[in-house]
Amino acid sequence: MTGPCREFRVDLLAVRVYERLDDLAVAAAHAAHECLRDAVSRQGHAAAILASAASQVRFLEVLTGLGGLDWSRITLFHMDEYLGISEQHPASFRRFTREHVVQRVTPKTCQYLAGDALEPIRECDRYAGLLQTQPIDLCCLGIGENGHVAFNEPPVADFDDPRAVKIVKLDEACRRQQAGEGAFPSFEAVPQYALTLTIPPLCAARRLVCVVPGRRKAQAVKHTLQGPIQTACPASVLRRQAHATLYLDADSASQL
Repeated sequence: MTGPCREFRVDLLAVRVYERLDDLAVAAAHAAHECLRDAVSRQGHAAAILASAASQVRFLEVLTGLGGLDWSRITLFHMDEYLGISEQHPASFRRFTREHVVQRVTPKTCQYLAGDALEPIRECDRYAGLLQTQPIDLCCLGIGENGHVAFNEPPVADFDDPRAVKIVKLDEACRRQQAGEGAFPSFEAVPQYALTLTIPPLCAARRLVCVVPGRRKAQAVKHTLQGPIQTACPASVLRRQAHATLYLDADSASQL
């Protein structure tokens, strides 16, 4: 395994930069794997929240391919879903989680956030209740092009949000990212609303592994690490998390 070409800390956040995406993915996957394996060894079970995005595909491929982990003792959650789309929609994060994780490793269970629930506010409450009864050992997340984490967009992010799960309106930059990544055929086709875990339950995990590759994320990374800690760049809250590590490649770190 190739080590980082740069390591440093910004406030409480550890940052590791790798030359290539594959090196980043392998390092982050081993860190996540070790966290889950230690939790299972210590307490007999583990729980993790996983991001669902194109930037996570290589990382998840490596993680699910590593041996020596009893996935049948692990409960999984995903962190967001578009409002109103079915779990069969090509852009559904439930579908992403099934295809990239669940079908590969068969965890104990995967709790899905239903964006097409008949009563979405009640669905938020249901999912929040599940999180309250299950301490989270690991949260694997990314950073959006506008600095969002999960779907905590700059206009709606709250570092001290009293709700664990809520409905949010997606800002234009986020919707353009989703269209640009090919998740939807056009900007107009991207839903305007989504259900998301808020920032407090994400940061409450015992370990945070943040995987952010690619040049399209370089400006968001710069704002995360070099701008003020404020909701204008929600990911900046990671600098307050001593239990977090940010994994970058040369492209995503190119503006630092």
